[in-house]
Amino acid sequence: MDLRRQYKLEHPTHGAIPVAFGGVFSSAAFQQEFHYSGHDLGVTYNKAESTFKVWAPTAYGVEIVIYSTAASPKGELIPMQYGEKGVWWCKLKGNLDGLYYNYLVTHGEETVEVVDPYARATGPNGKRGQIVDLAKTNPPGWEKLPWLPLESPVDAIIYEVHIRDLSACPGCGIKAQGQYLGLIEEGTETCEGIKTGLDHLKELGITHVHLLPIFDFATIDEEDPASSYNWGYDPLNYNVPEGSYATSPVDGRVRIRELKAMIQGLNQAGIGTIMDVVYNHTFHSVASSFNKLVPGYYYRHHQDGSFSNGSGCGNEVADERSMVRKFIVDSVTYWAQEYKMAGFRFDLMGLHHLETMQAVRRALDLISPQILIYGEGWTAAASTLPEGVRSLKENTVHLPGVASFCSDLRDGLKGHVFHTNEGGFIQGAGHEETVKFGIAGAVQHPQIDYSHILYSKGPWAITPAQSVVYAEAHDNLTLWDKLLCTTAPEDAEERLRMMKLAHAILLTSQGIPFLHAGQDFARTKGGDPNSYQSPDHVNQLDWGRKGEFRELFEYTRALIQLRKERPAFRLRRGPEVRDKLRFLQLPQSNMVGYVLGPHAGGDSIESLVVVFNSNKTPVEITVPKGSWTVLVNSKGVGNLGTITGSKVWVEAISPLILGGREVANE
Repeated sequence: MDLRRQYKLEHPTHGAIPVAFGGVFSSAAFQQEFHYSGHDLGVTYNKAESTFKVWAPTAYGVEIVIYSTAASPKGELIPMQYGEKGVWWCKLKGNLDGLYYNYLVTHGEETVEVVDPYARATGPNGKRGQIVDLAKTNPPGWEKLPWLPLESPVDAIIYEVHIRDLSACPGCGIKAQGQYLGLIEEGTETCEGIKTGLDHLKELGITHVHLLPIFDFATIDEEDPASSYNWGYDPLNYNVPEGSYATSPVDGRVRIRELKAMIQGLNQAGIGTIMDVVYNHTFHSVASSFNKLVPGYYYRHHQDGSFSNGSGCGNEVADERSMVRKFIVDSVTYWAQEYKMAGFRFDLMGLHHLETMQAVRRALDLISPQILIYGEGWTAAASTLPEGVRSLKENTVHLPGVASFCSDLRDGLKGHVFHTNEGGFIQGAGHEETVKFGIAGAVQHPQIDYSHILYSKGPWAITPAQSVVYAEAHDNLTLWDKLLCTTAPEDAEERLRMMKLAHAILLTSQGIPFLHAGQDFARTKGGDPNSYQSPDHVNQLDWGRKGEFRELFEYTRALIQLRKERPAFRLRRGPEVRDKLRFLQLPQSNMVGYVLGPHAGGDSIESLVVVFNSNKTPVEITVPKGSWTVLVNSKGVGNLGTITGSKVWVEAISPLILGGREVANE
């Protein structure tokens, strides 16, 4: 069969129906015939000429339309030639920098206009691709911008930020509110003198900023961004920066230049940029560029032809097919190379085939092995992708160099994210084994009873670097709002102690610690559990709370510094965790404790004793005999005094961390 022709199935009494290609796309024969391995899809630009290539093996014809502006009503039509492996191409002479283009694709009798999936720039709202000289979008000094050193993923401390949230609050002192450049303004503060924006990030001491989607997404009008709000998990053009965060969305080169300037500014402040990527689904289904180019190829379908919907967003991308996987790998490596990204967070990573994530890791290793990869090791709903090949956290053993969020620890700490009134360890509701599981970085440990873990049936990480430890993220209630739902209104002091206890657990656990922006000063969204399209007054960081909760902020900042100073909290290998981390027997429930040593991770301190008490009363415990310095308690972090002997009181709803030398066996 000629796949570029349209076929009809006819029956003498039942009429005729057009034939759609389905299972053939998953066949080895189709892949062998049409997989294109070249690295030149999209536009290859130079000043003398530009070459255009688009993969559309089932199209009857493809033309390119060149527009002089983003709003030109008509453009110049140029036919493209059908080449190897289903790739259509044409070469145009002259310097086309700044011009706009789309493809006209014909299947049977229908012709549609399509934005190039490989477009690197677009006009407003992503309706037309733009040809750009990327070299001219680099800010001064960009070529010499170094990769920030990161010896191990567990050395990272990640802070999740939405571009708009950081600077939308009136009175934050940031001029470029809601924009890329607002993130790197220096010297910004409130009228009370509270540091905001970039100065806040530096003051807190985090190592990486994780940005909610900054690719071109569909649901914000880029020409009137204030008219609506969205997190951005609705992909439109994967290789294009979002225009609503730029000073102008009209010329696509502006957003590229400003995003690079932002990444450069963060890098110069010692902060790496992590990009939140959403390759598991697209905003449009039938109307997407993917589906218009090769109908039926890019998405998973049920036998009846309906879209599989494991994303809960209407479709899921079929990355088990070679050209879909190629697109994802090409896209990730493009962002890494062109924008010098320090990491990628994969939305609903459980919808991706294991071989896709393995291919992404291999490709990024060729650029820089230090680039972080982590994601949500689950799906949102049932998928046609078999569970055995999904990138679920349970399959992390097959994903070296890729981490998953530890949802076990998240809900063990504070209670189930969807059961509003259910508490967790910090509220005194138990879940000790689950907390131990998170503390150990989700690796196998002989002192953990896996029959009592919230979700996981056993250890799923080979190394602690495969576990992202966290208590809150953009999804669901903030930790503070969860505490408001699970404690009495009058328990304000206890809520503060619970926050400090949670942060102490997170920032001393093995694995990669992850904080939601504003968590360090008790961020609230007024109880909104799903603020993806709620207005700015719900989502914006209220910098006044940093002053109101200064004690919590300073406590969190000191814990971050402690983690950086103490390699014992950043063990690299699973065997090291099993050898150097010893859980303690404690006299009451709602307590977890352990000893790290001797000299865990090469730490200069021989032993660290770490105890967490979520009871509402102090508890006396027995610790190894020795001479101990108090490093952390409910009041602060630092050198807080000394303890001798083997008995010590742990305050109510508090951590206690001691550093010193055991002498019990002498």
